[in-house]
Amino acid sequence: MINLKNKNIILTGATGGIGNSIVDTLINLKAKLLVTGTNEKKLEELKNKHQDIVVIKQDISAHDELEKFIDKCHTELGEKIDILINNAGITKDNLAIRMDKNEWDKVISVNLTSTFLLSKYTIKKMLKKKYGKIINITSVVGHTGNLGQVNYSASKGGVSSMSKSLSLEYAKKNITVNCIAPGFIETAMTEKINEDYKNQLKLKIPLDRFGTPQDIANCTAFLCSDLSDYITGETIHVNGGMYFS
Repeated sequence: MINLKNKNIILTGATGGIGNSIVDTLINLKAKLLVTGTNEKKLEELKNKHQDIVVIKQDISAHDELEKFIDKCHTELGEKIDILINNAGITKDNLAIRMDKNEWDKVISVNLTSTFLLSKYTIKKMLKKKYGKIINITSVVGHTGNLGQVNYSASKGGVSSMSKSLSLEYAKKNITVNCIAPGFIETAMTEKINEDYKNQLKLKIPLDRFGTPQDIANCTAFLCSDLSDYITGETIHVNGGMYFS
């Protein structure tokens, strides 16, 4: 049985479909949770649903604010951050020859650079306790590529490679760094896909269905728990069998 009592956890991107499921799951497992996002209304809804969570509105693309943000999180969590879950991410899809530099820069900035900076500043706090876990939510397309997503694929592939390097740097300090790479999950993002293309995608998935946000939340809970203490530098693929690493 997983019990996350006494685990202080920061979760970015808390207001999306996957984020919501992670919040519900970790709260049910007794974690102390600090969540962030940019949608004030949805953050308020989370706070109303879970009275005990700490909510901070923060745009993680504001890189010069992130060190102070982590300082604030550290204070709010009683000077102890056990786990950081980098879940926030954006897409700006386009074919490569039509993709402008802003579409490239924005996705790399939020998905890769912000993840690096949040990890960096959090690891500095974790070093004092000689304990910590970083969990980065990446994507199957960071490993397979995808039409119209050269920016998104590059950003998620970059997070996976970066996580391996971070895991090597801080393993001796008892800080683990791992990734979860969702496949196609039933979220607002995949709802935009037309039915014909959805059916084509399902043909590539041996389990013959899209995943659910709960599938990702379950894996996240495992990596947050002490059961995963000897795992670092890994990417766990949650994709119904459509890709094997």
